[in-house]
Amino acid sequence: MKIKFLGLPIIFLLLPGAATAQKVRSLNDCISTGLEKNFSLRITRNSEAIAKNNYTLGNAGYLPSIDVNGGQSADLINTTTKNADNSQTVTNGLHTGTTNAGVNLGLTIFNGFSVNTTYKKLNELKDIGELNTQLAIENFLSDIVSGYYNYIQQVQLLINLKYAVTLSKERLRIDEERYLLGSNSKLQVLQSRVYLNADSTNLSQQNEIVRATMIRLNQMMAVEDLGEQFVLKDSSITVDSFLSFEKLQDEMLARNTNLRIAAKNKTISEYDYKLTASRYYPYLNLSAGYRYSLSTYSTGSTKSMANTGPSAGISLGMNIFDGFNQRRNMRNSSINIENSGLLYSQTEQGVRADLLTIFSAYTNYLRLVTLEEQNLETATENLDIAMERYKLGNLSGLDLREVQKSLLDARESLLSVQYQAKIAEISLRLISGGIMDYYK
Repeated sequence: MKIKFLGLPIIFLLLPGAATAQKVRSLNDCISTGLEKNFSLRITRNSEAIAKNNYTLGNAGYLPSIDVNGGQSADLINTTTKNADNSQTVTNGLHTGTTNAGVNLGLTIFNGFSVNTTYKKLNELKDIGELNTQLAIENFLSDIVSGYYNYIQQVQLLINLKYAVTLSKERLRIDEERYLLGSNSKLQVLQSRVYLNADSTNLSQQNEIVRATMIRLNQMMAVEDLGEQFVLKDSSITVDSFLSFEKLQDEMLARNTNLRIAAKNKTISEYDYKLTASRYYPYLNLSAGYRYSLSTYSTGSTKSMANTGPSAGISLGMNIFDGFNQRRNMRNSSINIENSGLLYSQTEQGVRADLLTIFSAYTNYLRLVTLEEQNLETATENLDIAMERYKLGNLSGLDLREVQKSLLDARESLLSVQYQAKIAEISLRLISGGIMDYYK
């Protein structure tokens, strides 16, 4: 069963300046525009891209590092030599030069399994980046769907107040006719004008609320013109009354994004423990290179000397004692694993509690919708009877006003509980991981 409140189909006629507006937006249009343009989502996607860029073999340490270096130096030397007979030999302007170049390669052969663990951790971080984006999208969908139906609610309230103005105008017309015929006092006419002015004021204020709600929706969609006017395709609040608690709970445990992020963080803390433990193992590194150097001399029997050739080396090492810091790090890593497990349990308990609370409110609002619909039917019938009695002079103006107010209050109450039921439905779909169902 779909519960809905039927309002006037052409709601844009009630909005200032909307007579010329032609753009019609459906819920899907609003979501599509927001997913493409919303600034917060774009920032989150950029953070996800960074996490993806970090997930590489090289960043984990699987690949070797290769460096190329080169350089040239020159020395200008003045030499003074003191001989045994106290004579001196002075030589000025001696110069030597050195040119060198080389290629060096470094590769980690074994480092306590840290390379493989780091690569797995980077993969988990990449997944968390994707989940953070998904969480941001889900929260955005929740906000924009809520904003969409809030706009419908505000427009329906505007319709309600417009109807109040219509009733007040009709009452004023009746009172003025009676006054002209001498069967009514001017006091009654003035009182009717007061009611009409009060209703007109409320209508004007509601127009501003509708305008502000439209701007807020444009802001969430990140459209360039925040004041752009549009007409919503839907003119009623439709609530899905067939949500099952058991199904929602199963979907929540399997798909809730916050739970999935908490599980990923727990896995990452386990990898951090393994990385800390890897320092207990020895490390084995390989190095290789090729070197070229040329030295030149301005004096002596040797004018220049060149050296070329490859080089290679292997290093093996292991930390024996570091002031018990490694043992301290292992204990802290164990505590972090325990904390991540506790955070997962806390998150699971939190979403379970939210599901119970929201579903209880959801079922209560559905019952209230039925009651308010019945109340609206009764209030509508009462107004029809009261208007006929008022025209015949069998009902006072104060009593008519109370009947009118009862009808307007009944419509407003129905709108309110329908909107609250819709918000509860949106929250249930969000917590169960099914919020994307609104985007089709």
